[in-house]
Amino acid sequence: MDLIIKKNLTINAQNSGTLGRLLPGLLLNAPYPIKIIGDKSLSKRDFKRITDPLSKFGANFKLANNKNLPLKVYGCSNIKAIKYLENRGSAQCKSAVIFGAMKSEGVTLIKAKRSRNHTELLCKYLKLPIVIKKQNNYDLIKVKKVKKINVLNYRIPSDISSSAFFIVLTSLTKNSKLLIKNVNINPTRLGIITILKKMGVKIIFKNKKTYKGEKNADIEIKSPKKLYSINCPISLNSGAIDEFLVIFLVAAKAKGISYFKNLSELNQKESPRLKLGAKILKLMGVKNVVTKDSIKIFGNPNLKIDKKIVIKNYLKDHRVFMTSVIAALSFGGEWHIHDKDSIKTSFPNFLNIINQLKK
Repeated sequence: MDLIIKKNLTINAQNSGTLGRLLPGLLLNAPYPIKIIGDKSLSKRDFKRITDPLSKFGANFKLANNKNLPLKVYGCSNIKAIKYLENRGSAQCKSAVIFGAMKSEGVTLIKAKRSRNHTELLCKYLKLPIVIKKQNNYDLIKVKKVKKINVLNYRIPSDISSSAFFIVLTSLTKNSKLLIKNVNINPTRLGIITILKKMGVKIIFKNKKTYKGEKNADIEIKSPKKLYSINCPISLNSGAIDEFLVIFLVAAKAKGISYFKNLSELNQKESPRLKLGAKILKLMGVKNVVTKDSIKIFGNPNLKIDKKIVIKNYLKDHRVFMTSVIAALSFGGEWHIHDKDSIKTSFPNFLNIINQLKK
């Protein structure tokens, strides 16, 4: 599984943390140095969590400030299998090592805290040499060298993370109902569904099917008459890590105090999302208590906003922008949300869909 690499290659991952963090695993045996760059937001994120385990294969890496992009990859012709413990619940770290293992001699052993498993499911569908066993809250993964990957035609389904904004908008809008078709419902991604159901939102799956190893379905959402607070189990964190910002809006309208904990990983995203989530709630007039890895939200079922709110200086994090739009539509007020271009790379037609729903 060798890639054709040209000299003096620079790869721009732009705003994609997944692309930027998975690429190094594929480039371990590159014959020439390769430079990976990104936008301002991605360049501030931690890439040492990727280069530390990948360097054990034999490749070398050079990071800005020993942590950030730009990243220089110096490949190695003699890649050896490794043992790796992934205890953050980071699917990006796990997948980068899986890709590296596919280029190594021997058997790589990975013990990974349970997280998103799209990579493993696709590998199994393609009949690549990967074996997965479950052990408590961890997966034990064995990976052997891959000589060839067959060409694959793949129709990408709707994404639960993108759907989350419309699920929450429906949940917060009185007497509302919405059907989102052909959404990936991989069990490792359904944290938001489980959380919102516990809070009283009516959600059901229709037309369930399996497509090339992944589960897809239509999602029907109905707004509830009452929303309930939640003491969110930490077991749901990894499956909802990209959706917590918009989940906080539901907690803002729920009766009682909602508690979300062990969320330090939330501050490792495109922006310090836990801090920014707490700031947005405060601007909305929602009492909350935030620590470095937790937040308590004091819900108000009668919450209405009748003031001006300005959202800016959030590192152009697309999820902050979209969460702010959902908050404005759900609670009212005069919102001035800067940096609309932040959604161009991840969800360029977000506002078009919003306008269609408003008609």
